Amino acid sequence: MTHLERYLSTIERRSVDYPATWLGLPDRTALPALFAHFKVASQDELKLKINDDVYDVVMPYHSPTSDAIETAFNFAKDKQDGRTLTAPGFFENCSDPADVNTFDWPDPAKYIDPALCRKVVENVPKQDYAVMGVVWSSRFQDACSAFGMEAALIKLYAEPEMFKAVIDRITEFYLRANEIFYEATKGKLHVVLFGDDYASQYELLVVPEILRKYVFDGTRQLIQQAKSYGLKVSFHSCGSVHDVIPDLISMGVDVVEPIQALAANMEPQRLKDEFSQKMSFSGGVDAQYLLVKGTPEQVREKVRELKRLFPTGLVISSSHETVLPDMPPENIEALFDEVHRNN
Repeated sequence: MTHLERYLSTIERRSVDYPATWLGLPDRTALPALFAHFKVASQDELKLKINDDVYDVVMPYHSPTSDAIETAFNFAKDKQDGRTLTAPGFFENCSDPADVNTFDWPDPAKYIDPALCRKVVENVPKQDYAVMGVVWSSRFQDACSAFGMEAALIKLYAEPEMFKAVIDRITEFYLRANEIFYEATKGKLHVVLFGDDYASQYELLVVPEILRKYVFDGTRQLIQQAKSYGLKVSFHSCGSVHDVIPDLISMGVDVVEPIQALAANMEPQRLKDEFSQKMSFSGGVDAQYLLVKGTPEQVREKVRELKRLFPTGLVISSSHETVLPDMPPENIEALFDEVHRNN
């Protein structure tokens, strides 16, 4: 099978020679050790060496305040920082939904160059990869940044219309940004990666009903837009998202990423039993302890377990999309080598 055939067959839960893999998005500080261990000089060479199936391309974005789409909004009150989260945000003390117009909202058409979008996709090596466009579109996280996380979660309950006014404007931004990217790369992408964290390791940050009422309408719009371009949808959400997986299914998500291995109710067996007829997954190899402190043989045993549970329907990967520098390269090698073994 080609990489693309294996990836599509895996997420469509069809028979495969072995499950598809994805290296993820290695942190730049992890690259020197990976390059030295695998005796390569670039990420392209690394992907070839480990026989990876997915090639990710990040939507280019360049504005006066940010060079990354995931930090497009300068919401911080006291510093130049694209993600405030627990720090005070621009809308922290706002209560009138009309105040949404007081922020200097960026115009994605000014900062996303279609020619550059085409270039990053055209530069993908000709290896029959499944090409994944990384757009993030992290609306809920951005809304938390807009207020500061504590203030945002309080707004959701006490002044929900204020929260909704902000997240709706964020949605408008991403719909326009993604349209530019999809039009520029039409026919060259196979899957798109969204990302929005709704949970801690133990439970959702707010009850599902709140997400359904104030958050998921925009999520659905973004997913439907991607589907209109013929793209598969992989949805990244860290933590214990078990209780909203049915919602993600109903919205048209093809892959939930990651299976955060140590999160509550995210055990691979549970997910297989409850959702494997309707949803595929990515991840499963614990990035909090196993890939950091475990031995290569322990990593191999986990991969064998995942292959027994999911002969298809799981893109085997780290349980976090980022390979971090505290993960020994020997464990990354063990992960990929064991997937490719005929066992």
